[in-house]
Formats: sequence, structure tokens, C-alpha cells
Amino acid sequence: MIPPAVMDNHTEINYNYGAYFAPYRSEEPVEMLGAGLTGEDLAAIPEHWLKYAAPPVSAHTALALVYVFFTAAALIGNGLVIFIFSTSKSLRTPSNLLVLQLAVLDFIMMLKAPIFIYNSANRGFATGVIGCKIFAFTGSISGIGAGMTNACIAYDRHSTITRPLDGRLSRGKVILMIVCVWVYTLPWAILPLLQIWGRYVPEGFLTSCTFDYLTDTFDNKLFVACIFTCSYVFPMTAILYLYSGIVKQVFAHEAALREQAKKMNVDSLRSNQNSSAESAEVRIAKAALTVCFLYICSWTPYGVMSLIGAFGDSSLLTPAVTMIPALACKGVACIDPWVYAISHPKYRQELQRRMPWLQIDEPDDNVSNTTSNTANSAAPA
Repeated sequence: MIPPAVMDNHTEINYNYGAYFAPYRSEEPVEMLGAGLTGEDLAAIPEHWLKYAAPPVSAHTALALVYVFFTAAALIGNGLVIFIFSTSKSLRTPSNLLVLQLAVLDFIMMLKAPIFIYNSANRGFATGVIGCKIFAFTGSISGIGAGMTNACIAYDRHSTITRPLDGRLSRGKVILMIVCVWVYTLPWAILPLLQIWGRYVPEGFLTSCTFDYLTDTFDNKLFVACIFTCSYVFPMTAILYLYSGIVKQVFAHEAALREQAKKMNVDSLRSNQNSSAESAEVRIAKAALTVCFLYICSWTPYGVMSLIGAFGDSSLLTPAVTMIPALACKGVACIDPWVYAISHPKYRQELQRRMPWLQIDEPDDNVSNTTSNTANSAAPA
């Protein structure tokens, strides 16, 4: 017979996981999140999570498998980008230093995945406070840094396309931008690490960690508002403004060319060579735009979730719900490099030279130019 105290606790258990977890319920006492933890580990967990029942083993297993897939895709994809962009002379341009920076940050993002997988295998907060701080600190650096780097990439594309004659960034300016990204990012990662302002805590199934957005104090709410504004609103505003400027410029330029062609009674003012050059430039801009769009899709749910936790109805944030934005953030880290593999012409050419077994069909600029020059030389005067 179940003691009355246990029965009372059992009736208060929050089963807010949805209908899919219903078959796992029973009349026996249910293990709660945080069960078995003591001392520093238990103190690190916001009280919000302790009222929920622990998820079934299948939920932990499914998330661990997803993280294994994300980790493999991100480390291979970003590893290739880092290797190709850093060792290929044709890709060592100032603008591509920003691409390399983004790949490094995405690579760092998934280096923390083994902590999550280990926690999932042990069904909870297995790595303790130290593992939590490492996980959250790594995520803060890579997430905030990626946002600011995407804003820098948007500025680079905007400058190049809207001012084609003198808008290309110099190597010194790009290096200065990279340094500024790190100087801007590190304080937001270090402050909660040292608990100077904010702190890192477990979330959801207690297998991942992030900054505390649930503690109901003025100081913590101010931290959430500031980090949301500085790490999400600022880069997002810059990205939207710069890419809207690119779209406006491209449409205006195309309209001007069509109008001029109409006055000259020709179909187009573009030569084949200029058309190819513009095509490559536009493809690079599309790749950068896609990466920035992925950043918006991946980090917006997390930003909204943190605002709900700090200023809204925190009862909406169940453990299962909060794991979805966390997955979206990791997903973009493994998608970014493949976007560049698909859309960046010179990157595809390098992959084609070094890994012909990938069967990448990308025309070689050198071959095309040589063929064109030979044909022009052989043509009769």
C-alpha cells in the first residue's frame, strides 16, 4: 500500500508532456526530474523543472541519436569548410575570413554535444555543475559569435554589391571586425560563468544547459532583457536592414539595365563574361542570405522562449517544449557548411579538385577563361 505522503506527492506531479507520453504513466510513484541529486547539483536546477516527472528513457534515447547525427554532420561539414578555406589560396580572400570564422563557431557549437549525449545516456544531470558550465559557456560563445558574424557577412555582401567599385573590404578591416566580434561576445559568456551577472543552469530534461531565464528576480530579468537585446535584436536588425538594402539595390540595378537596353533596342547590356561574374557574385550573396535566414529561424524560438520564461507565463515552458528550440540551435550548425558547399562556386571547385569522387560538377574559372582566351586568339581579325 502506498503511504499517504507518497500519494499526495503523486497527485501533484505535473504530467504536462502531452498525449504521447500517456502510455508511460502508471499508478506507481513516478520519478521526478532532479531525483537523486543533492548539494550543488540540486541547487543549480531552477525550481521550475523540479515539479515535472522525468521523461521516459525513449525520449532521452531519441534526443541522443539526433545529437549524434547533428554532431557528425556539423563536424564533418564545418571541418571541410575550415580545411578548404584555410588551405586554398583562391579562397583566402578577406570576405572568406568571415565564412571561416562562422565555420569555426559552428564547429565549436557541436564540440559540446558529447556532454549532452552522456547526460542523455544517464537520463539526467550526470556531468553536474562543471559539465553544465562547459556546455553553456561553449554554447554562448558559438551562438552569440555566430549572430554577430552573420551580421558582418551581411555587411560585407551589402558593401560589395551596392558599391561594386570600392566596396570590397580589405583584409585589415575584416580582421578588425573579427576581433570586435570576439570582444563583444566574450563578456556575455563570461559574466554568467563567473556568476557576476546571471548564471548557467540546466534546462528541459536537465541534459542541456543555458543561461538562467526562469529565476524571478529583477537582476535576472534585467540580464535576460540585456542579453536578448545585445545578442539577438542587434545582429538581427543589422541582418534584416543590410539584406533588404541588397534586394533593393539589385532590383534597382536590374530595372536600370532593362530600361537602358530598351532605349538601345537590344535584348541585354550584359556580355557573357560579365554575366558569369555576376552569377558567381549573386550565388555567394544567396549563400550568405540563406545562412542568415537559417540563423533567424534557429535562434528566434530560443529568444522567444527566454522572454516567456523571464517575463511571461513560465508554465508554458514544459521540459519537452524547451528541448525543441535547443534542437533548432544545433541544427543550423550542421546545415550552414552544406549551404556553402551547394552555393559557393569557388568552394565547390576546390572540393572538386581535392575530392573528385564527390562528383561535383562545377565549371573551373581557370579552364573557362583559358578556353575563352584561346578561342578569341584563334578567331579571324
